[in-house]
Amino acid sequence: MEMNNYKLLIVDDEEDVIDVMLKRVLWDEIGFTVAGTANNGVKGIECAEAIEPDVIMTDIKMPYMDGIEMAKRLKKEFPSVKLLLLTGFDELEYAKEAIHLEVEEYLTKPLNVSELTDIFKRLKEKLDRENDEKKNTEKLRKYFDESLPLLQANFYVELIEGRLASERLTGYLSEYQIDFDSAYYCAVVLHTSKTVVPSDIDPFLLAFSVRREAENNFTEKWKAKFFEYLGNTVMLASLPNAKALSDLTDECDSFCKEMKRSLGAVVTAGIGVICSDPADLKQSYEGARDAVSYRVIYGTGRAINIREVAPKGKNAKENSDSASGQALALMGKKILLGSEDDINSAIQEWYDISLSKCSTVREYQMAVMELAGYIYKFATDNSLDAEKASGQADLYNYLPQMEKMQLKEWLTGTAHHFKEQLDLARSESTRSFVDKALDYIKEDYSEKNLSVEGMAEKLSVSGSYFQSVFKKETGKTFNNYLTDYRMKEAVRLLTETDDKNYVIAEKTGYSDANYFSYVFKKQFGVSPSVYRSQHENK
Repeated sequence: MEMNNYKLLIVDDEEDVIDVMLKRVLWDEIGFTVAGTANNGVKGIECAEAIEPDVIMTDIKMPYMDGIEMAKRLKKEFPSVKLLLLTGFDELEYAKEAIHLEVEEYLTKPLNVSELTDIFKRLKEKLDRENDEKKNTEKLRKYFDESLPLLQANFYVELIEGRLASERLTGYLSEYQIDFDSAYYCAVVLHTSKTVVPSDIDPFLLAFSVRREAENNFTEKWKAKFFEYLGNTVMLASLPNAKALSDLTDECDSFCKEMKRSLGAVVTAGIGVICSDPADLKQSYEGARDAVSYRVIYGTGRAINIREVAPKGKNAKENSDSASGQALALMGKKILLGSEDDINSAIQEWYDISLSKCSTVREYQMAVMELAGYIYKFATDNSLDAEKASGQADLYNYLPQMEKMQLKEWLTGTAHHFKEQLDLARSESTRSFVDKALDYIKEDYSEKNLSVEGMAEKLSVSGSYFQSVFKKETGKTFNNYLTDYRMKEAVRLLTETDDKNYVIAEKTGYSDANYFSYVFKKQFGVSPSVYRSQHENK
């Protein structure tokens, strides 16, 4: 496929229509490549998820799922995809009234190849203009120059740094014309990778292109405010209620995937804890920043909610501004997210700063007391048992009795033990999470409306987090696992009962017996009736 070619998916249950379009339209010459075809809406969705097309041309009337329903679902997953609807003449008004999907063209059958070619030429020009706008260096620089006013940006930075007195907050909001009038607030950190970048755009400008798309996506619904801080885009979102946090997480996850598809940008969204007072956005921002750090564990290009990856909502933090306190905080962060070598390096840094320079017994005792206090705090914040890990009942009495190198060896062993315990707890939490989901499937597989969203709500997590964890642990998507389980139950009912196919379809969660037969045949190669006849004498 040429570099400038756009991917086209054609969905039509009439094979001769697809054949004519494939053979008679010179797709490559007009800037398109037919990346896939499908003969019904169900297959159309599967194909679209696999190839991520730029344009979808679909018939309306098709078996199992019509083109309108397919278009509605795909428009949610791929908001920027261009849609062309194929209709019979008598369906044209129905098609226009039935959906509001920003359809590019309504094409009536029979198709005129010349007209079809002209339509796609115009569509190619439109797609080129949109892509040029996203990647045009001058426009991005202009957008950067016209970004949020300096006073507002400075206010947001001071807010998340905790440098604004709460009693002055109302005055500042009025002066800077900032609207904070929601029930809850949440900070989101949008981190755009500077190492994985398309060759035709500057990383700095790519990050601002991501910010512009974020403003377009989130400003209206979430009353979002944006500003740049420490190399990332920070979004302050307003939430009508606490449950809306899951929706925000899912929308951020979809946004990250869309940025990868449309711009080639690898974006990770860190979601902080919610708060009811804007003055507390400092804690929300810290959680969002920590959530982004978890990309080394959970992967980039997605949304990470700090409450989902660290359910206790606590992190090992030190407020001390001393070099020793900062070194201890770094050690704690490496225990949470780093490798064994990272932990060893952090311990060595603390040793060099705190212990190696002690010239008196008092200085040594103060450094050790600070260490003991930090270990207790870190253990408490992360539900660990400091005394069990060390084998000592009282670290304040035990640690000062050690010599410097002995203490360093003890600290190294304890830190690695903490890391093992955290990794084990994280793994057990994930397995427990998935086990609950599997139990729900066994209990509710006959429910027709069983979905990712419903399952995530039962487990009190976002849909994006649920899908990623479920697939990581089972090797299958939720929908694939559910289909396999339903088909296993269908086989049992076919071989152990005399139930009719439509009854078995109902019992396994399918309201349409024809669609049930379609899925069954796709899974086993034969229809339910044939399968029953083949196995009834066995």
